[in-house]
Amino acid sequence: MGKRIISQARGHGSLSYRVRKQAYKYKIKYPMQEGSATILNILHSPAHTAPLLMLKIGNEIFFNSAFNNAVVGQTISIQSNAELKPGNIMILKNVPIGTSVFNLEKNPGDGGKMIRTAGSSAVVFKKYEHNKVSVTMPNKKEVILSGDCRVTIGIIAGDGRTFKPFIKAGNKFYKMKTRNKLWPRTSAVKMNAVDHPFGSGRGKRIKSKIAKRNAPPGRRVGHIRPSRTGRRK
Repeated sequence: MGKRIISQARGHGSLSYRVRKQAYKYKIKYPMQEGSATILNILHSPAHTAPLLMLKIGNEIFFNSAFNNAVVGQTISIQSNAELKPGNIMILKNVPIGTSVFNLEKNPGDGGKMIRTAGSSAVVFKKYEHNKVSVTMPNKKEVILSGDCRVTIGIIAGDGRTFKPFIKAGNKFYKMKTRNKLWPRTSAVKMNAVDHPFGSGRGKRIKSKIAKRNAPPGRRVGHIRPSRTGRRK
């Protein structure tokens, strides 16, 4: 009797394939009020690649990705036309062209959804009519957003994170488990025939297979309902 293959097990969910809730105890967002906020602490979050800032404005405490050279006790401004200074939060249409920004809102008021990885930033590229602003992403693609979306000025701290080696497999294991990633990855043709449709193979000859479009996780392997296969002659 074969066992459930890995992609089926992940789709079903279990203790092995479920992220720890403790990892996501900090949620990045922007406050609804304007004014001056103070950095209370710089935190490490297992669910985020960059360090986080704990900020307080009035009676509200919120979290944002840390910017380069941030220090505890520093004051940042949260205004639509704030000073052009790293860490300050302002709306996109008031940011000069060529400025590096991070934690961009996709829609005004959603708290920031894009550019939150350590060491990353986007650049304000062009301003259009009808309150639209173009931003160049780290992959050089251009994204057009509303001018009322809020952004943070500067570059996120933690650049060079990927250059540090894990050294031990245990470190990599816990990092992947924190982010709910499947690790180590095992090739399908290296499995037994009972564990995967591509298993065994007698010399690693991968069997061609066309999966049904509504196939469940695990059965959806191979060609996903192509109109045709093979080289066109």
